Amino acid sequence: MSAVEIALVGGPTAVLGYAGLTVLTDPTFDPPGEYGNLTKLAGPAFGPAEIGHVHLVLLSHDEHADNLDHAGRAALAAAGHVISTPGAASRIPGIVGLKAWHSVTVYGAHAPVCITAVPAQHGPDALVDRLAEVSGFVLEAAGWPTVYFSGDNAELRIAAEVARHFPEVDIAVVCAGAARVARLDDARLTADAAVTLGIADLWPAAAVVPVHLDDWAHFSQPREAFRAAVEGDPARERIVLLDKGAAVRLPRAKATPRPA
Repeated sequence: MSAVEIALVGGPTAVLGYAGLTVLTDPTFDPPGEYGNLTKLAGPAFGPAEIGHVHLVLLSHDEHADNLDHAGRAALAAAGHVISTPGAASRIPGIVGLKAWHSVTVYGAHAPVCITAVPAQHGPDALVDRLAEVSGFVLEAAGWPTVYFSGDNAELRIAAEVARHFPEVDIAVVCAGAARVARLDDARLTADAAVTLGIADLWPAAAVVPVHLDDWAHFSQPREAFRAAVEGDPARERIVLLDKGAAVRLPRAKATPRPA
């Protein structure tokens, strides 16, 4: 069984080495500054030049600067394949927009990779009419761990629906940080530590990699607060809390992660 290498760029942006593909999640590479009503506090650990050619981008949504920024849009144009929501596909040329539970296959150097779009909800039910359209994704390939990328999903019950369809997830990459903005009533718009631990319980052997913890002022539970909140929970030993710029290699569930 091959291992997946995951490196954290910052925010929701991570680079995965999967079945011979370089996979990028929610590309954000801009410097600190004001982006609409959001404030970026720190830049990425590294940029597109250090990553090299990206075969596949998993873009949970295109409407918020903390998930797709100016430099990230440029990275989309250079990528081999970009998978996102149907709405994103209508706004950005070259994107493949998938409805939930629909799949496409991309051929990596080591195996064909099936990418399935899965549900995500960017906040509570009471605000659903005001929320952006968001997608999560599941990656599957023969001989490789199954990977779930939550996108900006705030709701544990949505992740539970994914777990019913994909009970054998080995690695869950979770957008956490408990994002909140005033224009949406300061509601929690992404997972917090409690939801992340709940996701860990859905797949009791999976490694859980929180992202979306760094760099933005509207993350109400950033890295150190998240770390304190999960300390002492039985699932803590399966939570892989990467520092920006750091990488790990994660094998199939029930094996022990080792640093890259």
